[in-house]
Amino acid sequence: MALRACGFIVFRRLVGCNPQPGTIEYLLLQTSYGEHHWTPPKGHVDPGEDDLTTALRETKEEAGLGAEHLQVIDGFVQELRYEVRGRPKEVLYWLAELRNPETVVTLSNEHQDYRWAPLEEACNLAGYRDLQQTLRAAHRHLEARQD
Repeated sequence: MALRACGFIVFRRLVGCNPQPGTIEYLLLQTSYGEHHWTPPKGHVDPGEDDLTTALRETKEEAGLGAEHLQVIDGFVQELRYEVRGRPKEVLYWLAELRNPETVVTLSNEHQDYRWAPLEEACNLAGYRDLQQTLRAAHRHLEARQD
């Protein structure tokens, strides 16, 4: 049976004039273990917990951002499948906007750093092709909603 994890691709829209108003940045957290990779907030599903509840709980635990800080974007969920130490893993990501772009991120001990990054920088930090594709799909989804 595959390990299952859920999380959010959290983004914020900058409102100042430098950078351009409406510029979108994505939140990535750097793990404090292993290869110190960068990832959106996510974590394993607890027994009896539904996927979206897991995503909300993990985002609160890992970044200090609760449901009151986030606006879940309709119509976007991506599933990634890969192996971790020889075991299959599934990760579901929803898309959520930070309601107030000034809200402070508070890291748990699972992470040592965080960064708000525009799409291409976020993709470079993410490293893994499937996560890069998920970030790009989220960006396309947001662009399509603006049309």
